[in-house]
Amino acid sequence: MKYTPALQPATLLKRYKRFLADLQLNDGTEFTAHCANTGKMTGCAEPGFSAFYSTSDNSKRKYPQSLELTQNSLSQLICVNTAVANKVVEEAINNQVITELNGYEQLQSEVKYGSENSRIDFLLTGDNKPACYVEVKSVTLLSETAPQSGQGYFPDAQTVRGQKHIRELIEMIEQGHRAVLLFAVLHQGINTVSAASHIDKKYSDLLKHAIKKGLEVYAYKASITPSEVTLSEKVAFK
Repeated sequence: MKYTPALQPATLLKRYKRFLADLQLNDGTEFTAHCANTGKMTGCAEPGFSAFYSTSDNSKRKYPQSLELTQNSLSQLICVNTAVANKVVEEAINNQVITELNGYEQLQSEVKYGSENSRIDFLLTGDNKPACYVEVKSVTLLSETAPQSGQGYFPDAQTVRGQKHIRELIEMIEQGHRAVLLFAVLHQGINTVSAASHIDKKYSDLLKHAIKKGLEVYAYKASITPSEVTLSEKVAFK
């Protein structure tokens, strides 16, 4: 996924009220940008981090600029716009980067499914193949105790919604379909992904149960620059 035009640099002053971030340019100009990430953003939004933003040409927006990337104290770029995860995964599926999802003729997004009224991120279908339900999760939480380890975690906060999605995927497996949980790693410093049992044990336990039921779990890491974000390599989930 290319940024057109390329993102512009700034310094992050603070992120607050979930949807807002104050940025400062090199000349001292300060402004407020929209922040699409509703999560805790642990380790991703510390004051003083370098930041990169986009500017919308929509004149109706209250905050034309959007916070897209941050860069931590280890000089690792992090894509903090959670909407990017689905975009780069769809691009990667279409480009056959995610080999486990190759061979399907049709890709649909945001399809209603399950008894709890969810929407699957992607539904893949093809002749003589069971339908494949793909749920995408963005991973940006790097180990706080050992950031040099490359250990990443999901979720970064307790997630009732995430638990619901796993239950829905189990339901699809029981109906004879294929179900995939795909972690899109949007942090340059993360090389391994694990369920964050220390943050949400219920999610972690439910995920282990789903894997035993047949849920497939994969993690793919993005290459990140101010010009482009692209899923480029498979990393370990353990």
